[in-house]
Amino acid sequence: MNILELEHIYKSYGSYAANRDISFNVPKGSIFGMLGPNGAGKSTMIRIITNIIAADSGSVRFNGEPFKEKHHEVIGYMPEERGLYKKMMVGEHLVYLGRLKGLNKAEATKKVKDWLEKLHIADWWDKKIEDLSKGMQQKVQFIATTLHDPQLLILDEPFSGLDPVNSNLIKDEIFELQRKGTSIIFSTHRMEQVEEICEEIVLINSGQNILQGKVKEVRQRFKENKYQVLYTGDNTLTVLSGYEVEQQGQGNLVLKALEGQTPNQLLRTLLDQGLEIHHFNEILPSINEIFIRQVQAS
Repeated sequence: MNILELEHIYKSYGSYAANRDISFNVPKGSIFGMLGPNGAGKSTMIRIITNIIAADSGSVRFNGEPFKEKHHEVIGYMPEERGLYKKMMVGEHLVYLGRLKGLNKAEATKKVKDWLEKLHIADWWDKKIEDLSKGMQQKVQFIATTLHDPQLLILDEPFSGLDPVNSNLIKDEIFELQRKGTSIIFSTHRMEQVEEICEEIVLINSGQNILQGKVKEVRQRFKENKYQVLYTGDNTLTVLSGYEVEQQGQGNLVLKALEGQTPNQLLRTLLDQGLEIHHFNEILPSINEIFIRQVQAS
């Protein structure tokens, strides 16, 4: 099942079309990457999903139903730009935001204390938001977004301002939320994070989705039949029929297979030359490489 289904979304501002016939589905319980360069139309798409603005045409369905006011209560949105009241205390502020999302004071207070404990900031209750660093405000913003146990969580650059330790802490919580059944839309410019976190992606450019699929399948789709071999033995290889040598150093070889050649054939040929193979793998393009290639081609 899909938690979110978008069909033929179109949104313009005057003569400028921010979204042009965008369609994609977000599987329930998945971490779904929404990617695109600056100005691609991602922010407009998020605003339509959260019903901040309406599409000019097309449909948005949530859990199989046309999007309704009640669905706001089960969505959490963490924007790239923080929306915290800087003069308020952390605990007071989070309880206030929790109550805006439908929690009573006792529920909100308990959940805030639990989250502060989980993120190792239990002693921040009486600290002012403005006294926190950018990264620490990001942790508070993350709590505010997840406090009401949303069914759909939309995270826009959630690791912005965080050091590696706190990035891993938030990442672990994202995976834990997914394990508990939360569906997550993850928007970022950091492609290495997409490969690590997301199961499926959509790539938006110039207001259109130009690529969608599971991360592993997308990387397979764009593979170039390249292989890396680490070996010991004579570094002078005879000509390898059916392969182009792209890189060769002491004990390291990168080859590209020509049409019809298989990895088993390559491995057999190398063994026949008396090499001792320590490592043999296919080189798949990164999501970053695919992203750049597709954006430049569109």
